[in-house]
Amino acid sequence: MIIDCAIIGGGPAGLNAALVLGRARRTVLVFDENQPRNAVTQESHGFLTRDGVKPNEFRAIAHQEISKYLSVEIQHVRVTGIRHTDDSFEITTEKGDLLSAKTVLLATGLKEILPTIDGLHDYYGKSVFSCPYCDGWELKEKPLVVIAEEGQQAFHMAKIVWNWSHDLLLCTNGHQILTEAQQETLRKKGLQVVEDRITALVGKHGQLERIAFATQEEKRREGGFVASQLLQASPFGEVLGCEMNVMGGIVTDPLGRTTVPGVYAAGDALVGVPHQLIIAAAAGSRAAAGVNTDLTESEFL
Repeated sequence: MIIDCAIIGGGPAGLNAALVLGRARRTVLVFDENQPRNAVTQESHGFLTRDGVKPNEFRAIAHQEISKYLSVEIQHVRVTGIRHTDDSFEITTEKGDLLSAKTVLLATGLKEILPTIDGLHDYYGKSVFSCPYCDGWELKEKPLVVIAEEGQQAFHMAKIVWNWSHDLLLCTNGHQILTEAQQETLRKKGLQVVEDRITALVGKHGQLERIAFATQEEKRREGGFVASQLLQASPFGEVLGCEMNVMGGIVTDPLGRTTVPGVYAAGDALVGVPHQLIIAAAAGSRAAAGVNTDLTESEFL
């Protein structure tokens, strides 16, 4: 049997795509290896009716809703290979199973590479975060830090976080990446800029208290944001020959179609900003509409 769509990735993009395709009476198999990027997240924000939801709770609700559509199946297994044949795609799993699908939807997301700073992982997801739109409200008006090692990203992120707290410290961790004009712009708004290397983040039970620098100086901070390097969590986009953009994201049209016929993509794998639950879910819905539209057109040929 050849199913209509194999969805690789069980995050908000993949699950919302599965829901829409299930409601369109399509046969769907979602492959979810249960390695979400937001595994350290305590609460997810910015999703109307679900603001503050715990990621595990969100997934549980999604699975429950999708279970009503009997043509959709979710398997907690890792996909190890995808091969394009004449009229379908062959998907191989880590268990050695082989499945054929008319279309493939890549919702594999991204993986984060955090700066190498002692103690950072102890605070990440608890008092230090990546997205101010997701977690800025909870840190409003506190003394905060922005840690970023790339010039334009550091400048932009500091300006955005300033909306939530004017008591703001920008740390470039030993990198001299800001222009004089950028530094002057930030200082006029009262932002501190420290280019010294960070030796450690210090605090207790995930709550940041201060930042230690190689100069032996310390700065008191109660939370903040860190810019991470984002990489594709899966190689399948490139393996299948999809065009990638300059940021390393998969290029799609408004309905999630990649440059390879039959291959669609949604969610953070597109490297859109900001990376929010609701945006990923919406992209999954759009891509599902693309899948169903194209399958329908092929059925009328």
